[in-house]
Amino acid sequence: PAPVPVDNFEGEIPFANPPAEGIFTWGSDTDDPPTLELAARDDAPQGDKVLAGTYEISGYGGFTHDFAFAEPAHDWSAHKGIRFWWDGRGNGKKVNFELKDGGANGEASELWTTSFTDDFTGWKLLEFPFTDFTYRTDYQPVGGIDQVLGLTEMWGYALTLPVGVEDRFAMDGVELYGKADQALRANVVTDAAVYPVKEGGRAAVKITVATTGSAPIEEPVTVAYETAGGTGESGKDYTPVKGEVTFPAGTASGASRTVTVATLRDKAAESAETVPLRLTVTGAKAPAENPQVVIDAHGLPYLDAKLPVKKRVADLLSRLSLAEKAGQMTQAERGALTAPGDIAAYDLGSLLSGGGSTPTPNTPEAWAKMIDGFQLRAQATRFQIPLIYGVDAVHGHNNLTGATILPHNIGIGATRDPQVAHDAGRVTAAEVRATGIPWDFAPCLCVARDERWGRTYESFGEDPALVESMETVIQGLQGAADGRDLKKNDRVLATAKHFVGDGGTEFGSSTTGSYTIDQGVTKVTRQELEAVHLAPYQDAVDRGVGTFMPSYSSLDVLGDSEGPVKMHANAAMLNGVLKGRMGFDGFVISDWQAIDQIPGDYASDVRTSINAGLDMIMVPYAYKDFHATLLDEVRAGRVSEKRIDDAVSRILTQKFELGLFEKPYADTSGASAIGSAKHRAVAREAAAKSQVLLKNAGGVLPLKKSQDVYVAGSNADDIGNQSGGWTVTWQGSSGDITEGTTVLEGIRKAGAGSVTYSKDASAPTGGHDVGVVVVGETPYAEGIGDVGNGHDLALSAADRAAVDTVCGAMKCVVLVVSGRPQLVGDRLGDIDALVASWLPGTEGDGVADVLYGKRAFTGQLPMTWPKSEAQLPINVGDASYDPQFPYGWGLTTLTKVPEGGKATLKALAVAAALAERTGSGEAGRTIVGKARLLVQQRIGQDITPAVAKPFADADHLLLKGKYAQAVAKLTAAYTAA
Repeated sequence: PAPVPVDNFEGEIPFANPPAEGIFTWGSDTDDPPTLELAARDDAPQGDKVLAGTYEISGYGGFTHDFAFAEPAHDWSAHKGIRFWWDGRGNGKKVNFELKDGGANGEASELWTTSFTDDFTGWKLLEFPFTDFTYRTDYQPVGGIDQVLGLTEMWGYALTLPVGVEDRFAMDGVELYGKADQALRANVVTDAAVYPVKEGGRAAVKITVATTGSAPIEEPVTVAYETAGGTGESGKDYTPVKGEVTFPAGTASGASRTVTVATLRDKAAESAETVPLRLTVTGAKAPAENPQVVIDAHGLPYLDAKLPVKKRVADLLSRLSLAEKAGQMTQAERGALTAPGDIAAYDLGSLLSGGGSTPTPNTPEAWAKMIDGFQLRAQATRFQIPLIYGVDAVHGHNNLTGATILPHNIGIGATRDPQVAHDAGRVTAAEVRATGIPWDFAPCLCVARDERWGRTYESFGEDPALVESMETVIQGLQGAADGRDLKKNDRVLATAKHFVGDGGTEFGSSTTGSYTIDQGVTKVTRQELEAVHLAPYQDAVDRGVGTFMPSYSSLDVLGDSEGPVKMHANAAMLNGVLKGRMGFDGFVISDWQAIDQIPGDYASDVRTSINAGLDMIMVPYAYKDFHATLLDEVRAGRVSEKRIDDAVSRILTQKFELGLFEKPYADTSGASAIGSAKHRAVAREAAAKSQVLLKNAGGVLPLKKSQDVYVAGSNADDIGNQSGGWTVTWQGSSGDITEGTTVLEGIRKAGAGSVTYSKDASAPTGGHDVGVVVVGETPYAEGIGDVGNGHDLALSAADRAAVDTVCGAMKCVVLVVSGRPQLVGDRLGDIDALVASWLPGTEGDGVADVLYGKRAFTGQLPMTWPKSEAQLPINVGDASYDPQFPYGWGLTTLTKVPEGGKATLKALAVAAALAERTGSGEAGRTIVGKARLLVQQRIGQDITPAVAKPFADADHLLLKGKYAQAVAKLTAAYTAA
């Protein structure tokens, strides 16, 4: 057919944004979109004008031609490809060119991409056959539609220009060219790559012909097939088949033929055997790989679910080759697989999704389908050892859009309620396992001692006693400590991280990029190490946690003369303390690429980490290099086979405990509960209980339903900001990124009066009874969020202005939505009520519940709230302690505060001593709670060092079960007030 113009750039297509047809620019920030003009040029290849522009891009940028949303999509299926003229600059940079296929419109379509290198000068006609385009796996705007380049519903194209160079460009004459060649338009596929079948069974391999645009084939397609090769023996293990199927001209796209491979039964116990079916295709594109039938392993002891796990492990371990064992110790990122067949080729033991590494579309069904596809590949190995798939679900199934997002750990710590922590783990486990994932890299049991750390919100608090009390989350995730619940479809294997001391790194000690504190050095005495950082981990071992993850950080135990030692190389702590003294019998998984930070070359990194006690390495990209290097180190005698056997035994034990050998595929029966009202009710209660009321002058809170409310601030109506980092993506992001209720929406539902919302407080403030200003941080994760790495603890200028405007005009409540305390002391006098909201997750209704008195404020500070950054680090137990608000502080509403002063405290002291003697924990906590409320009322806002230190100490003693001493400390605070 004659070429069909798409763009001549003579003015027929305007510069316009969707939904109108037009050409428009885009970029990662205001500087990144290129400039565009229709420039008259004498050398224009077509007509008089070309599309020209300039660019200097730091993030990403480019331009798009979208067809009009109100008009039908275009049909390009009759053509071979698309081409255009490009004015080469010879800069050697890659330019990405992508098509928009299918879907509702140009901004809700699938992206298919190819690229060219600008390594020429002057005009050149660039041709791109449609077969060159591949489906984008790193980004899709709305998720996949069918992942087939149909070409019958095209919505335009886009170009992504090079980064890191200042240059100009010109292009002309975009057009469709050539006749669609059937061999390029038609392809043959099979319904699976691997067909496991029980010995004696029959495998049905479905062969399908599919065409671009779903048009009938115009010429015959033949597929010759033959069983050949593999580990199965022809005539003994299977009946050989050979033949040919033909799809005549006119056959509809999607038509199928089935080839059956019959396997033969014998009486011998055997490992799995492969029977490849070789396909030779004429008239269409052949499958990327030949399918293979796998005769399941059978009759071997490790397959007997009635045997004790220990015996199953021993039997399987005795059968594995060294290469197979090394594979079990290797964990790759799912997006890093160079080919799906590598799972079997390298006998991989595990895959993971890093933060934001999601299937397209990002739905529960797509997760389950993706992971089942990976598990199917593992069935092509000799012993069909299932993968264990891991994910960072640190506050709900946070990589999944639409999942229930709970408060981050810092908020859970603020609840002081072990049942809330347990229930948060329970909801997380149920939603994660329902998508086929059996392993969660959580909880973080770090004791955050410096809020400048970008991971502060991953900690339950600064007090090891508080962290220990919240470890009920492990039972929420795993169930019973003996592991008997792990096979259930609503439980996951938990991970205690990051062992040990990650929350104690010294500010300025990090050597990772621009990080200031994360992954730095923790300098402690042996006594501080035991009392502060190690304490929570013994409890995790006692609770049966299945895996441990070491910290990126280094440990420097003062006085031992060894200096800083990377935790991934710290044999004394991993082998000696964790596996030895503490008796941990699960397996140790490295953090992301963490062994690369160990001093020395790669071989040294591998042997040092394995010998130090790591059992599985999160590579995540270099799985081939790691596998080969580990084999070399064992063969050279630098890593013992005994160490390998120990590591693999630990890994296999957890796989058996999880029931993966019997049920490797996703059980999606619980998927309907993902993001359900029942689960969100748990998150709502957690959000409500996590709110800490720091100040409440004049009883502003709770709000009355009838009040007219003025709402302002950057975090009032932003689901992304209130969820924080590790939400949908690793760093999280602002905006409407997932389903849920913002704080503003919660307020609108909870109150009966009028609600005026003005993010920047620019709307008139008159006529309102009270203002609610929601301020705080935008999302970040890990060292990206370190103070000094583009972050500080001060409110933004916009937030400060909003507070000043609203609090200067009416009674005001300020909510701080953040992953750590923020510095508000300079404005505290102007604020009537101050609430530490932490990162409450997707259920803003929970915040509104306490604002309006549906629930009482009961949260307490899990961290000391500082007056200034100069005070940091500041923690409960410090000899010098002068905070804005002490650890454990938290006013209440809806609760009558005890009266009677010292006489009441004296009576409470007697009752506390009795509760302690009789082991009545619930009574003891209630008694200390009453004393705390009485003392807080006495103190008011006059928090002096003489008051703050005993008050904070009392909360630590309470968590340690020392109720009488806690009341004594509170009495001291009362006396000093």
